[in-house]
Amino acid sequence: MTEMFLKYFREKQQQVQSEKVYDTQCPYCSVQCKMRLIEQTIVTRKKYVTVGKENPTSHGRICIKGMNAHQHALHKERILYPLLKVDGEFTRISWEEAYQHIKENFTKIQVEDGNDALGVYGSASITNEEAYLLGKFARVALKTKHIDYNGRLCMSAAASAASQTFGMDRGLTNSLQEIPFVECIILAGTNIAECQPTLMPYFEKAKDNGAFIIAVDPRETATTKMADLHLKIRPGKDAALANGLLKVIVEKNYQDESFIKEKATGFEEVREYVSSLSLHEIAELTGVPAEQIERAADAFGKAETGMIFTARGVEQQTDGSLAVRNFLNILIVTGKIGKPYCGYGAITGQGNGQGAREHGQKADQLPGYRSIVNEEHRAHIAKVWGIDKAELPRKGVSAFEMIEKMDKGEITGLFLMCSNPIVSNPNADFVKGALKKLKFLVAVDLFVSETARLADLILPATSYLEDEGTTTNLEGRVLLREAGFPSIGEAKHDWKIICDIAQVLGKGEYFSFSSAEEIFNELREASRGGIADYYGITYERLRKEGGILWPCPSIDHKGTERLFEQSFAHEDGKALMAVVSNVPEVPKEEPNENYPLYLTTGRVMSHYLTGVQTRKSPSLAARNFESFIELHPDTAKKYGIKNQSLVKVESKRGSIVVRSILSEAIRQDTVFVPFHWGDSQNVNRLVSPKLDPLCKMPGFKVSTVNVSPFVEKM
Repeated sequence: MTEMFLKYFREKQQQVQSEKVYDTQCPYCSVQCKMRLIEQTIVTRKKYVTVGKENPTSHGRICIKGMNAHQHALHKERILYPLLKVDGEFTRISWEEAYQHIKENFTKIQVEDGNDALGVYGSASITNEEAYLLGKFARVALKTKHIDYNGRLCMSAAASAASQTFGMDRGLTNSLQEIPFVECIILAGTNIAECQPTLMPYFEKAKDNGAFIIAVDPRETATTKMADLHLKIRPGKDAALANGLLKVIVEKNYQDESFIKEKATGFEEVREYVSSLSLHEIAELTGVPAEQIERAADAFGKAETGMIFTARGVEQQTDGSLAVRNFLNILIVTGKIGKPYCGYGAITGQGNGQGAREHGQKADQLPGYRSIVNEEHRAHIAKVWGIDKAELPRKGVSAFEMIEKMDKGEITGLFLMCSNPIVSNPNADFVKGALKKLKFLVAVDLFVSETARLADLILPATSYLEDEGTTTNLEGRVLLREAGFPSIGEAKHDWKIICDIAQVLGKGEYFSFSSAEEIFNELREASRGGIADYYGITYERLRKEGGILWPCPSIDHKGTERLFEQSFAHEDGKALMAVVSNVPEVPKEEPNENYPLYLTTGRVMSHYLTGVQTRKSPSLAARNFESFIELHPDTAKKYGIKNQSLVKVESKRGSIVVRSILSEAIRQDTVFVPFHWGDSQNVNRLVSPKLDPLCKMPGFKVSTVNVSPFVEKM
């Protein structure tokens, strides 16, 4: 009887259940984990499950965000068709009407205000093909110099530092596979356990193998708990801490003299400067005891092998690029670069943070990491694009500086792709006001974000499940994201939208692509011979090999796992060290009577960037459904704040209201607020608009605030 029942049940199950499997890739952090979405249909109901897929980076691991990514892609609030704002309300229109509005308004703006009155604001969440095409669109179809992207707020300090020190910038100088065998690791301003959790096994294996791990962070986190030594630094003092480490390394003769002589310049100047400093004064400045600085320097200096990783904690400061350079000084002085189990890693934040900055979205760059001011580079790209070199616009300005130009009326139209600058930029109220001054704002997005609400026209984009293309992860590994899921509603791929608009503007001959692979093949030619050389990478190879580390200059090249084994990328083949002052060129805010506490910002595991996507995922939103302020119990007591109570947090730029979480894990002079929420919980309303003078990175990690119990006005 049981066998008959099982047979009947199996037959019935086969009748009512079908299964489809879609190979894809996580749309969130820079690890870019490979995944499979399994769609099960039971009668008329669909059920979705995401599982990891083997790959060279995360080896089939996925985190809570990847596991639930499909929830935002399938959300009922996805934009399904073009929306035009009419009398303050969004109204459905056709694609043809949408393109006509763009043509009329963009043409009118450029006639009235000039070509450069149009701005293009891109994203590090789009594919390499789309990043490449967006840069070409700005410079060929719109003929504007004003293009930049939200990666300026994420990776610019590390990119600038690596380019100046090594002559090139790739997220990791080695592959992740080397980490388990490193003797000493410095994690400076990076919370990998919450931001890139699928990478943690590499560091856990290193610890199991005896590695000494040093973490630099003003807070105790899941990452610092793994460390052997936690340097609980005062926010904004990372450059000074690096000088303290350098001072001890030099005075105890841990430097690699032969490496310095053969492969570096600028050492004597650095040695002279750090020798003049007082370790006691550095300890006072940084809040890190001198004996801890010495212990960290001893560990790294004595180790045969070592790696340093930095992330936003060090980089998102008004001296972020120099702070990173100072940590790179430590690598060079000890000779721990270009060798097995020795190197640097910039832990990229956004999904395609590496690739998006290589192929033309930055104001000063052309594809292949070429410079827009270099005549030879300009000639190469002009030839690939089939235009005269003189037609290529010159250098524009950074993302936040573009917003300043909107406020001044110098940029009067904006094409915004997959970004939410009202939430992601500093001094957010100012940003909102500047965007409101535009004559015409077009937003391409999945949802009506805080910024898209201000748009005159919204165009619906496809999600990661629907949009095929390549991304480049934090290693510099190029990956192919398959995307077989059917497009939802009338949504179009970002690249298709760009090509269609170019066609309407009379530039269709330069954008006659019918697939992402066609665009990639042109990108390969454009990058050929450049620093970020993708020429030897093809879709066919990516499908077979699972990912290839650039540079890859030919089809038979296997990709480059370790950089700088023979020489650095400067003309003389040497790394360039730099003296970094304890006193930054752009002064940082320091606590005072009115604003007595440091504010630092960051992420939580369940959310990503401005939260537009993750807050649409019920499973993720349930884990963190509102923002919060983390502060020390003694600090809370001083200001009359109870645990889990509403708190008003105020800087000289504005205020927000968030719920308190009391924790002894944070310094008493510092509070922490995550940046994934908008409107009344948008922490970037409080952040200073001051920029790093070298890379134009805003100083997100150091502002000053006051806190008080929130009292609702009656």
